[in-house]
Amino acid sequence: MSDDQSWERLRSEQMADCRVFTVRQDISRNPRDGSEHKFYCIEATDWVNLIPLTANNEVVMIEQYRHGIEQVTLEIPGGMVDAGEDPKTAAVRELLEETGYAAEDVIELGRTRPNPAIQNNWVYHYAAREVKFAAEPQFDGNEHTVTKLVPLSDIGHLIGEGAITHSLVVAGFCRFWLHEKSVP
Repeated sequence: MSDDQSWERLRSEQMADCRVFTVRQDISRNPRDGSEHKFYCIEATDWVNLIPLTANNEVVMIEQYRHGIEQVTLEIPGGMVDAGEDPKTAAVRELLEETGYAAEDVIELGRTRPNPAIQNNWVYHYAAREVKFAAEPQFDGNEHTVTKLVPLSDIGHLIGEGAITHSLVVAGFCRFWLHEKSVP
C-alpha cells in the first residue's frame, strides 16, 4: 500500500474506560484534501479462540448468553489474553475455564483482525486434538457457559443455517479448514 493512503493522527483522547476495552477519539487528517475528521477506536487486548476436538472428532463448544444481542450463542471457547500472557497459553486457559477440558497438543491456525475499522486488536485462532475432560469449569462473575459436544462434520451446516453466527468463531473454523485443507 502506498503511504499517500495513510491518515495522519493529529490528536487523540480517551473517551471511555469500559473495563475490557477503552474508547479513543482521534482527530485525523485526510490525505486527499487535508481536511480533519473525528474517528473512534475501540482499544482492546488481543483475544483467542480454540477449536477443541475430542478423540471422537467432536468439537467441544459452549452456549453462552451474549448481552449485545440478548441471546444465547453457540461458540468455541475463547477470551481475552491477559497482560504478559502468551496467546497459546491463554487459549488453553480459556478452554479449561469455560469447559473443563484440557488440551496438550495445540496447533496455531493464524490470526485475524476482528474489525479493523474501529478496533486495534488481534484474535489468535488455535485448534487442539484429543482434548479430555479434566475438571469442572471455573466461571468468573461475568460469565456462565454450557458445554456441548458437536460432531465436526456438522459445523459447516450449522454455520450455513445460522446456528453459529459469531464471526470470530466462523473465522476460526475457516482458519481450521484452510489448515486441514478440507474446506467443507
